Amino acid sequence: MPGLFSVKTPPNATPLRVLVAATENGAGGTRRPPSLSPSVSRTKPTKKTPDKSGIDESSLENPDLGPFLLKLARDTIASGDNPNKALDYAIRASKSFERCSGPGLELAMSLHVLAAIYSSLGRFEEAVPVLERSIDVTDDALAKFSGCMQLGDTYSMMGRLDRSIRCYESGLRIQIEALGDSDPRVAETCRYLAEAHVQAMQLDEAENLCKRTLEIHKEHSAPASLEEAADRRLMALVCEAKGDYESALEHLVLSSMSMIANGQENEVAAIDVSIGNIYLSLGRFDEAIFAYQKALTVFKSTKGESHPSVALVFIRLADLYHKTGKLRESKSYCKNALRIYAKPVPGTTSEEIASGLTEVSAIYESLDEIEEALRLLEKAVKLLEDTPGNRSTIAGIEAQMGVMFYMVGRYGDARISFENAVAKLRASGESKSAFFGIVLNQMGLASVQLYRIDEAIELFEEARKILEQECGPCHLETLGVYSNLAATYDAIGRVEDAIEILEYILKMREEKLGTANPEVDDEKKRLAELLKEAGRTRNRKGKSLEKLLDARSAKKGSAKRMSGLPRPRFLQSKETLCAVGVGSLSSPSTCNRRLGLDEIHTSCTVHSMDEISLQPSPRSKTHIKIHKLEEKKTPPLDHQARSGKGLGRDSSVEAGLRL
Repeated sequence: MPGLFSVKTPPNATPLRVLVAATENGAGGTRRPPSLSPSVSRTKPTKKTPDKSGIDESSLENPDLGPFLLKLARDTIASGDNPNKALDYAIRASKSFERCSGPGLELAMSLHVLAAIYSSLGRFEEAVPVLERSIDVTDDALAKFSGCMQLGDTYSMMGRLDRSIRCYESGLRIQIEALGDSDPRVAETCRYLAEAHVQAMQLDEAENLCKRTLEIHKEHSAPASLEEAADRRLMALVCEAKGDYESALEHLVLSSMSMIANGQENEVAAIDVSIGNIYLSLGRFDEAIFAYQKALTVFKSTKGESHPSVALVFIRLADLYHKTGKLRESKSYCKNALRIYAKPVPGTTSEEIASGLTEVSAIYESLDEIEEALRLLEKAVKLLEDTPGNRSTIAGIEAQMGVMFYMVGRYGDARISFENAVAKLRASGESKSAFFGIVLNQMGLASVQLYRIDEAIELFEEARKILEQECGPCHLETLGVYSNLAATYDAIGRVEDAIEILEYILKMREEKLGTANPEVDDEKKRLAELLKEAGRTRNRKGKSLEKLLDARSAKKGSAKRMSGLPRPRFLQSKETLCAVGVGSLSSPSTCNRRLGLDEIHTSCTVHSMDEISLQPSPRSKTHIKIHKLEEKKTPPLDHQARSGKGLGRDSSVEAGLRL
């Protein structure tokens, strides 16, 4: 965690006496108070620790007992013993501090340790109120800052990136008040917050924070410093996500020069992969191959031929050769990557393997090898633990599996996959994101194919409300959901409602796409059929969307016309449904999600002009994807967009509803 320091006892405070039993050689004495973080304690664990029953509750009023219990908690964690015992010590230490000294710095420190133990046990819900209380019980600025940042990390592990960002912002404000707005530690916190905004796809906020960080480091650091190199890599990622590839390339080249000056060979290779991704986005394939091969040579020589970094470059080359039509070479590189993931070297995390399998699956999907792609995604899901921090990742993979099942006509399996994804996204607090709305839309399509029309209508209506809020009522994807809703209304005999919606859709499409666009012509034909059936002509005036939807929701048609069910149609945007959810785009572990100054293994991968992937460092255990849309930054839809197959306009699947 950037800018986070152990909070020390004020110099004018009375020293706490800690009575410790004599050691084997008869030595005894006082010990210094424990530091803030138990995970970095270097103190050797005591050989004998008292049992739980050996400490009387009445003894908690002893002012020396709190520090002693806190030390026992830290020692127990460091020794790898029973974490529940450490939890008991930490709880008793907090109670002792509260009884003896009341609210203050010592109590806040003990609550930080207690929350850290709760988090290590996966009990994040219990850690949150502890951290909130730690912020309230002290006036010490750095202690409050520490509590805010730790609380933000806890929310991040729970998949609540929105709350996580708010906590980081509160911590940044406290730090600026205490240290000033140009302190180097403020710059680190700014970059920390910028990375959270990148995960949430709030790219403008991330760009502003990156600029601020660069300015501070230019003022306080030497030219071509490692800090500046890290800032430029993050800025390059933001520029790439926004489609500004030339600026991204400039930042990467400058970052690479800084890394070369500091002798960071592996970091230079990682940046070369990112440079290759930019060249790939720009269609400069020869330069991209050169950059990838250069990085591949370094990784093989420094990390070994079976390292995940080598597999990552193989995937990038496979994607490049697929885009250039060299399918044999593309498949060969995919197999090379899969061989590495089949026998991972020690230290490779399951998250890294799952991330790689997901990317290889996307290439196989583009090659129309759907069964192999599904097999890889199923394997990726099994590798990931169903923890709060992984729920969004798993939900994205399951949603992608649902898309593939839909493509091959396995609508029952598709609906189950979408239902599982929806449940996980709701549990992780992402039920208001645009990605969630898109998954609901896809689940509705699967329900239509299974003739569960009432369920489909409910899903489309919920998706419509979310996309209206996130994208706006005139966005093309929102209009796509309107079109699906109109089709289902038509299927159950609510022809008047369907006509009113289609009239609004046609009016919006004519304004955005022009009257000669094929999509507009298609909508005209659909509307003409319904008008002919109803014996009406087109209403050119149109109604406001608010009045239209309010009036429609009051009507409840009952007649179902199953035989005339409109054919499924899909959204226009060429995006991909990625293996992550929006916003959380997978949550990291405490203090380890961010890119550090001394360990930056980030490499951007461009799968298409609309998709940018970020593979974080091994300590991040996160697979992040950032997507750029034409009108509003919303999550991607389906991997088929890469090749124009599957869920594109030329899909072999029936056309009528929009996915």
